[in-house]
Amino acid sequence: MDADKVFKALGDPTRRKLLDLLCAQNGQSLGQLCEHLAMARQSVTQHLDLLEKANLVSTVRRGREKHHFINPVPLHEIYERWVRKFETQRLTLLHDLKRELEGNSE
Repeated sequence: MDADKVFKALGDPTRRKLLDLLCAQNGQSLGQLCEHLAMARQSVTQHLDLLEKANLVSTVRRGREKHHFINPVPLHEIYERWVRKFETQRLTLLHDLKRELEGNSE
């Protein structure tokens, strides 16, 4: 995984919107995605290309149309590498604080 490409892709609100759209309904065509965005098809295509380069979106050609599918694996890898360890530490601290406040020394 190229984390820099994933973070760059996620850094743009339009690309996050595209991922949200694909999460809600996977396998959409460019035309379907454009219906939800106030921008030219060419601009949406550029955003989709960047998402593809980050391996967050894959495409399958069906006739003359390309259908776009979300790939959650890079997001899961980012979660495992950058979020989970901090989440575990925070939850452990909250659990310990709760026990202390409740007077449980178990």
